[in-house]
Amino acid sequence: MVYEHAHLLAAEMKESEEYRAYCAAKERAFVNETTRNLIAEYHKLQVKLQAGALTGEKNDALLQQAQKLGEVLQFDANAAEFLMAEYRIRTMLGDIYKILAEAIDIDLSALEA
Repeated sequence: MVYEHAHLLAAEMKESEEYRAYCAAKERAFVNETTRNLIAEYHKLQVKLQAGALTGEKNDALLQQAQKLGEVLQFDANAAEFLMAEYRIRTMLGDIYKILAEAIDIDLSALEA
């Protein structure tokens, strides 16, 4: 029964305005190979920074590199639109995870940055 509800939720999410906007923005942004590669590099830097935050490592050079790349991407309207749509999707997923975790009383404080 739980898995059935999870599949229903997934189907509803695929029909959501947030997901449709994300798909459309991704399609526009990823047409340009350079933009696609810059977004991929930006994502890699974000993962490295998050991993460092979990281990307590602070890498100012990496942070500066990510910030500069983020600024470059903001000048590309399609890339900026994609990153905002991606942020909204990730926020929605995070909110859903929190709702589920609270329902079964799981402490998520270790995952907060």
